[in-house]
Amino acid sequence: MNLKNYIRSIPDYPKKGILFRDITTLIKDQNAFVETINQIVERSKKFKFTKIAAIESRGFIFASAVSYILKKPLIMLRKKNKLPAKVHSIDFELEYGTATIEVHKDSIGSDDIVLIIDDLIATGGTAEAAAKLVEISNGKVAAFIFVINLFDLGGSDNLIKNNYKVDNLINFPGH
Repeated sequence: MNLKNYIRSIPDYPKKGILFRDITTLIKDQNAFVETINQIVERSKKFKFTKIAAIESRGFIFASAVSYILKKPLIMLRKKNKLPAKVHSIDFELEYGTATIEVHKDSIGSDDIVLIIDDLIATGGTAEAAAKLVEISNGKVAAFIFVINLFDLGGSDNLIKNNYKVDNLINFPGH
């Protein structure tokens, strides 16, 4: 199954000049969604990890299913002020703005090796912030798995240059 065929491209969203890769068309198709999860599970077997972290919000869709199948704890990396207990926070740049993500301080410990899952990587700001959250929590990053890599925006390349392992299911140009 070619998962690329299930991704809708929307020009000028959320702002002019952005070509948005929409995963809603992938997840609304039962077979495409199951195949996506199966591929992530299969690729995750290359890495040793104790926990899975999901980046809000679309990363939750994929990581929760993978976590269930692999019977691994799921950690939520959330937008600012969405977690009720004490948190670590990281501010970062997006392709089209700035943001903050947080993790509960008690979610990741020094014995944890974390696989980070998200729907898409563009410039890599969110992914780099996620790695920093794992590391300031004294955990280690096992790898990143993305459904979509916007290869010409450099996010995956930057992660690899910073010695992170990266895998993805689909490659698209970002523009």
